[in-house]
Amino acid sequence: MFPSIVLTLAYCAQRTLPCCVHRTHKILEASVLSSELAVQTRGLTKRYGEKLALDGVDLSVPRGSVHGLLGPNGAGKTTTVRILATLTRADAGEAVVAGYDVRNQPREVRASIGLVGQQTAVDDLLSARQNLTIFGRLFRLDKATARRRADELLELFGLADAAKRSPKTFSGGMRRRLDLAASMILAPNVLFLDEPTTGLDPAGRREVWKTVRDLAEQGTTVLLTTHYLDEADKLCDRISVIDEGRNFIEDTPAGLKRRIGDERLEIAADDSAVLAQVAQIAGRVAGAEVTVVEGSLSVPVARGVRALTEAAAEIRQQGLEITDIGLRRPTLDEAFLHLTSRTEQEAAR
Repeated sequence: MFPSIVLTLAYCAQRTLPCCVHRTHKILEASVLSSELAVQTRGLTKRYGEKLALDGVDLSVPRGSVHGLLGPNGAGKTTTVRILATLTRADAGEAVVAGYDVRNQPREVRASIGLVGQQTAVDDLLSARQNLTIFGRLFRLDKATARRRADELLELFGLADAAKRSPKTFSGGMRRRLDLAASMILAPNVLFLDEPTTGLDPAGRREVWKTVRDLAEQGTTVLLTTHYLDEADKLCDRISVIDEGRNFIEDTPAGLKRRIGDERLEIAADDSAVLAQVAQIAGRVAGAEVTVVEGSLSVPVARGVRALTEAAAEIRQQGLEITDIGLRRPTLDEAFLHLTSRTEQEAAR
């Protein structure tokens, strides 16, 4: 959790950022960071007492992409983000953000990133415009520039009509968008989002999703941690699954789903005798083992549409009465549970 994280980074910026954040700085050697990557870590390790929070995490996040960090509670997601945002020092390993070494160039990193934690950092005693203006001043913008930037962000995040209102009158989605706007004061190259839609209703989540997609389309690199698998599925270009401080799988959302198998043909029938006959048809068409559970069957199919068409035609030809038939793709939730449980089983051997 990051309490009042935007205020924390703004304070750090006020204390440490140079007046001009576009000065030429020493860049790490090309062998450490590819120019195509916005975030890269190698062997990132962090221990809290006897607890090994990170155990050699490697990340490679291309510029302009949305990259997800998924994992159960305590997996190391938040610790990874804290290190990348210069809020925590790693015990070992390398981390480079926006071309700057996190350990040796923290000021330059802070000038290049935005960070939104699980708790909003906006002040309910101020209007939306006043909130953003104050953040601008904390980032050492002059008054005129801070006000102009506040108005730009209110327009960008669809909050211009609510500029004079207090955030306490906002919906959850509006508050979160204002929090995102505050993280974008200096138009960062990289934006870290730690569970940005926690506690929001479906409408609020969709508002935040749209904002994140818009930012990515404009070239901002987003590193997202979330417990919502559908959120990662909709937003992320690639996903790293982290468990027990190690990232053991990285793939696209579709690739993760493919790891637990192809599409499945599912058929339901009220009559158990009919279902048994349908199971024979489905198994023959799919060429795979059929699973029958409580009035329905499921079988993996390599060519889903063809299998569905052939099975439906034969079922109709035999005059069998079924209640439902369809194709279903594996969900990211199923892939995540399958992959993490398999890792636990392997670790127990």
